Amino acid sequence: MGTPLGDFLRTKRDSIQPESLGLPERGRRRSPGLRRVDLASRAGISVEYLTRIEQGRDRNPSVAVLHALADALSLDPVERNHLRYLAKITGGECSAHARPAPPLRQVRPSVLRTLRLLEPGIAVVTNRLGDVLARTSGFELVTGGTGLLDAENPNLTRYVFTDPRARTFFADWDEVADEQAFDLWLGPSVENSEWFTAELAPVAGPDFTRRLSRHVVPQRGVLRLNHPAGHELHLLRETLELSADAQQLVVFLPADDRTEHAIDELRRPHARLRSIS
Repeated sequence: MGTPLGDFLRTKRDSIQPESLGLPERGRRRSPGLRRVDLASRAGISVEYLTRIEQGRDRNPSVAVLHALADALSLDPVERNHLRYLAKITGGECSAHARPAPPLRQVRPSVLRTLRLLEPGIAVVTNRLGDVLARTSGFELVTGGTGLLDAENPNLTRYVFTDPRARTFFADWDEVADEQAFDLWLGPSVENSEWFTAELAPVAGPDFTRRLSRHVVPQRGVLRLNHPAGHELHLLRETLELSADAQQLVVFLPADDRTEHAIDELRRPHARLRSIS
């Protein structure tokens, strides 16, 4: 049985073309990407050891081996952090026997005061599981009529993977889906992430589980939204990590003059919405 660490290493290895690392072409092969023998050689470990890590038969590679693999795969800083995190949970530092429980939804009063200072801007407080914990009126403005906030306890991840309207609302749905799947690995705790994943997987289907196991580190570029009023909004995202609460405050800013003008139009009392269907 594989492990998150093994899945990530295998997926990353398969995504790398040997010539991009200056390695010679070895002719046709059955699977794409970098061969185990090449990665093992670059990392200074045996092919057998790399195979054991990828297949989950060795769950505790040393820090030196992790650094060597990161260098061999040319991982960027975000991917290196993810590699260390996966090694931590694969090695069992997080209890495998803890009973999963729903994550807490409270937002500190000082964070709520900060959110009020951002009015009428577009901002939201979420956790890594995608729970929408608090938001400004501006956030409600740009998501109105999309179905995102219809639930009693709105959750962005559940909306992205289970509500057909999300594929219309998010112009780059694939990228947003990868972001939400990746963030589950950074959940408030492994137990909470497992709880949510177990709840979501049966209704989200194979597309969700496939993305979860791919470990695609998102770029988080400009967010493009198709607003129900007919506007295409381009938004930049600035994220403030609330580490003590395992939450984040995300502020959305217009990426261009056209978006800024569209948001001004939406704020006018006569602006009408049509629900996305």
